[in-house]
Amino acid sequence: MDPTTQAFLAALLGAVVTGGAVFAWHVSERQQNADSHVDEPLVPPAVGTVLSVLRSSAVVVGEDDVVLKASAPAYAFGLVRGNALVSEELADLVRQVRRDGQIRETELLMSRSSLPSRHVTARVAPLSSRLVLALVEDRTRERQVEAIRRDFVANVSHELKTPVGAIRLLAEAVNDAADDPEAVKRFGGRMLTESDRLTRLVQQIIELSRLQGDDPLDTPAIVYIDDVLRTAVDTSAIDADARRIKVVTGGMEGLEVFGNVEQVTAAVANLVANAVAYSGDDSTVLVSAKAQGSDVEISVVDQGIGIPSGEMDRIFERFYRVDPARHRSTGGTGLGLSIVKHVAATHGGDVRVWSVEGQGSTFTLCLPRRNQEIGR
Repeated sequence: MDPTTQAFLAALLGAVVTGGAVFAWHVSERQQNADSHVDEPLVPPAVGTVLSVLRSSAVVVGEDDVVLKASAPAYAFGLVRGNALVSEELADLVRQVRRDGQIRETELLMSRSSLPSRHVTARVAPLSSRLVLALVEDRTRERQVEAIRRDFVANVSHELKTPVGAIRLLAEAVNDAADDPEAVKRFGGRMLTESDRLTRLVQQIIELSRLQGDDPLDTPAIVYIDDVLRTAVDTSAIDADARRIKVVTGGMEGLEVFGNVEQVTAAVANLVANAVAYSGDDSTVLVSAKAQGSDVEISVVDQGIGIPSGEMDRIFERFYRVDPARHRSTGGTGLGLSIVKHVAATHGGDVRVWSVEGQGSTFTLCLPRRNQEIGR
C-alpha cells in the first residue's frame, strides 16, 4: 500500500474515532440530564394541593434550605422571603430533621422588623429523603390570654384578701368588746360595710367573667332605655342621698336598643355609681340619653375629681383606679369600667370619655339603636 493511501486511511480512522467520542459524550450528557431530572425533589401534587387550602403556615423545604412550596398564610405571616426561611432557628430545625429523619416540635419567638414579636409552635417532619415539611401555628393570642388570666387571678386574690381580712379583724374586735355595746355597734357597722364591699366585688367578678367570653348575645331582646336609666339611678340613690348629690335624668324618651337588658343596666349603673363615688358632696350628676344617627348615646356627667390626661388610656383596665387612696372610702372595686367596656363590645357599641382633672368627667355609652318603625 503506497504512502498516500496509508495517510488517507489513517485520517479516515481518526475522524471516525473522533466522531464516535463526540457522539458518546452527547449521549452521556443527555443520560445524565435525564437522570438528574428524574431525581429532582419535586413537591408531590397531593402536598401542593393540601398547602393551597391550609389556613395555617406550612412550608416545604428542599435541599440547600430552598423553599419549594409554601401556603399563603406562610407568606402573609412573614415566614418566607423569596425562596428562603426568614427564621434561622426554624431553618436549623429543618436541617436537623433532614439529617436524622426525626420529627421535631418546638416553640419559637419570631421577631419581625417594625412589628411585635410572635410566639409560634413549629412542627417539622420529613416528607422524603430530600423534602422537609414545616407547620407553624401562631400562639401569640393564647399566650396573651393566659397572661391576662394569671394577672386576673392574682388581682382577684389581692382584692378579696382586703375585705376578708378586715372582716376577720373586726370580728375579733367585736368578740373582745362584748361588754361594750357602743363598740360592738361600731365594729358591727364596719363589718357590714366590708361585707357589702366583698359582695359587690364577687358580683362584679362573676359579671366580668361572663362578659369576657365575648360570646354573641343568645337571645337579644328590646331594651327600653327609659327603664334602664331609672333602674341605674335607683341603684345609687342611697349613696347619693347620703352625700346630698342630686342625680338628674334627662334627654330623649322612648329610645330602644336590642340586647341584654341586665347587661345594659349593669353598664349604666356602674357609670352612675362611679359618678356618685367620685363627685363631691352637694354636687350634681346628670344622666341622659339621645339618638345620634343610628345609635343611642347614654351620657353620665359628673362634677367630680376628673381624670388626669396621662391616665385616660388605662381607666378601662381591670382593677385600675384613678385615685387608689380613695377606693377604701368609696368602696370601689376597679371593675366597673371594665364591665362597661365589655358590655359595649358585646352589643356592637363603644364607650367614650371626656374629662378635665378637677372639673369632672363625661362617660358616653354608645349602642346601636333599634329601628322602632321596622321592629314593631
